[in-house]
Amino acid sequence: MIANADPTRMILLAPVIFIAHVCEEAPGFVTWFNSLVRQGITQPLFLGVNVVALLVTLALTALAAWDRNLGSMLAALAWLGFLMLANAIFHLTGTLVHARYSPGTITAAALYLPYFGWLVWLVRGRFGISIFKLLAVSVLAGIPMFVHGYLIVFEGRRLF
Repeated sequence: MIANADPTRMILLAPVIFIAHVCEEAPGFVTWFNSLVRQGITQPLFLGVNVVALLVTLALTALAAWDRNLGSMLAALAWLGFLMLANAIFHLTGTLVHARYSPGTITAAALYLPYFGWLVWLVRGRFGISIFKLLAVSVLAGIPMFVHGYLIVFEGRRLF
């Protein structure tokens, strides 16, 4: 049953979901980003950052699936708080504030947020840790992306 799935197995979906998100972003994100930020980015930089993010995602999710303990799962969940939760909020906010599509918004809403919420729920059930502690870990880990997103959307500059 999907509600009782093992989070140490379901974590392996994260790289696939990330790749789907980057595929949605890739054709137009750099142009969208550069229309908002004076110090823009290039397509090679965009791709390079996403390759590194994919490698980190692969490493942390593989560790969590192999090690199957709370520590490795929390490390992966913290990363996904940065990569998926905060990034999804960035895309949705950017689309709403600027009243135009931010490439990545569809997968952020349809994949990132539901998957991340489901994974948090599964980790809570498997390891008996409170949902509030899991969300605290995720939100704290997402702070750099939250700040970066705020700067892009509201001030036309970037953190990194």
